[in-house]
Amino acid sequence: MAQDTAVPKLDFEYWLDKAIKWGQATTLESQKDVCLHLPQLQEFLRQVYETLKHMDSIAAIQQFPLIGQLLGRLCWNPFVIGYDESQKTLMWCLCCLYSSEPQNPVELKANSWIRSLLCHLLSSSKWESNEAETSTFISTLGYTSADYYCHLVKNMVFSLLAEFRGNQFNGRNIQGRKKISLPESAVISLWLRHLPSLEKATLHLLDQLVSIQLNSLEEVACVIKDSLLPQAASHPAIFRIVNEIFKNVLLETDGTPEVLTVIQVFTQLFLQAHQNENKEHRFPLKAYFPYHHQPLVTALLRRPLELPTTHWSQHLKCISDTLKALVEDTNISSFADLFEIWFLVARFGEWLDIAAEQLLKASVEPDALLWLLAFYHCPQNENQQRTQTMVEAQAVYSHLTMLFSYTVLSVKDLEAAVHTVMGIDQCCNQHLIIHLLTNFLLFSSGGQMIAQEFIYHITEATDTRKEVCSLLIRTAYRIKHNGEENQKTVKLLNELVQKLTSKV
Repeated sequence: MAQDTAVPKLDFEYWLDKAIKWGQATTLESQKDVCLHLPQLQEFLRQVYETLKHMDSIAAIQQFPLIGQLLGRLCWNPFVIGYDESQKTLMWCLCCLYSSEPQNPVELKANSWIRSLLCHLLSSSKWESNEAETSTFISTLGYTSADYYCHLVKNMVFSLLAEFRGNQFNGRNIQGRKKISLPESAVISLWLRHLPSLEKATLHLLDQLVSIQLNSLEEVACVIKDSLLPQAASHPAIFRIVNEIFKNVLLETDGTPEVLTVIQVFTQLFLQAHQNENKEHRFPLKAYFPYHHQPLVTALLRRPLELPTTHWSQHLKCISDTLKALVEDTNISSFADLFEIWFLVARFGEWLDIAAEQLLKASVEPDALLWLLAFYHCPQNENQQRTQTMVEAQAVYSHLTMLFSYTVLSVKDLEAAVHTVMGIDQCCNQHLIIHLLTNFLLFSSGGQMIAQEFIYHITEATDTRKEVCSLLIRTAYRIKHNGEENQKTVKLLNELVQKLTSKV
């Protein structure tokens, strides 16, 4: 063999040492090291194959005595064979070592060993659905297609049984084993290459958050961060797919409060991850949000912490005026267009909660902020319906502002507001007024005294316990992170959340 085509012995020793240290990549350190060296390993395996394909199997084993041990170890490393190209190159290398006409028991045994490895690699791949891809390997094994799939199923069953028995005998709990942990970059690469895995991860996150009882937004944020989806969404292609899934789930669940809260927290975490991206590689934010809504996007993207609290009302008026001009545009006529605008606003729900709070706590011109809340809760209302919504909201708002300075209140003092809520035909108008009432109870001295009694009464009467609970959790999170409220309000919020979540 020409000297320049030979694979240096040193490389075999180096990679065998690596393969021994990696084992089956059960520790985070070994997983990271595999991912770090994967490009160099792939190049090495390619060189091995280019050399082996010019040699017969006996000469290959004689010249490279470590090759069998090395390939065998690599074939059982899930992080190596998880990469399609590495898996395929390993298969071709093994085929080069296979003796088409074995002459002795050693070659027969080697062929049997190679067949078992190829069966394992094929059972670990998605190629079984592609006859053209697998036919060469199946014929190398000496099987027909029908025989191969029979052997494949048996191999998988035997492997699972062996693992199960091993877990039993070793006294280990299967549910408590260390899951395989991929680096963030590897997960994102997987999602970019394999759309079903991204869809599954997104739906799993939503199912996980909606199906379990969470008592704080910190818990929600922790679960969302662990999913890696906010970080991965820094890639616009991933963001758009996750965005579409969120929109469809919202439509299917009719805007359930839990899903809406998850989307709002996800948006905050995505913006944080985007901000932490290297400036040179960071995509502009207009790549993620509708380009034709840029003035509204720009206003919504301003975080409350970036502005003095004294400027919040003015900024909310700017959001409201921009939104109103957009909604009343004659080109916005279809439900799809209207939903796109509403969904954009809903993603930044923190500003909506602040709007309801500012209406009661600050000296503001109420029309713009009430209109903003009216659109958020009742986006499909047309001019006449929205006018009626505004009239009802104004009446409740005026009543609440009159009572805001009272230090002592009773539930009877709020009966007018309760009757307004109970007498409303439109459910969305009811949500708007409950939004105002809840903020009144949290931020007025008299309201705090009757908050537990009143919230229990109103949520039982209107079946809005989950909605109010989501609002309370969001408010507690905002207060904790902004630090603009006293401990009395924080304590009240915690008590209310505990009481409501115990009944959900």
